Amino acid sequence: QVRLVESGGGLVQPGGSLRLSCAASGTIISTNPMGWYRQSPGKQRELVAAFTSGGGINYEDSVKGRFTISRDNAKNTVYLQMNSLKPEDTAVYYCNLYIYFRNYWGQGTQVTVSS
Repeated sequence: QVRLVESGGGLVQPGGSLRLSCAASGTIISTNPMGWYRQSPGKQRELVAAFTSGGGINYEDSVKGRFTISRDNAKNTVYLQMNSLKPEDTAVYYCNLYIYFRNYWGQGTQVTVSS
């Protein structure tokens, strides 16, 4: 059974940094599409950053230059380094993995950017 567990969320002041982790179990992430989405109250879930099936990386425009996605296949883990955080980055962040022709989601981790 595929399971994704996120960690690293929390409260941070504007301009601060956080690093999210997503550990996968029950499968090997290898080069499968995997990434981070976020959802804030009243809004749809949106892509933040993700590895594509072709080996590339997509970033949502507002996070380019501030967020960096990375993966450690040996640890079966994907990371999201978030720098220069803004109040509008406040959301629940979800890890996503596309494997076996379906999407798997983590439980989400809250990121709050506030002074």
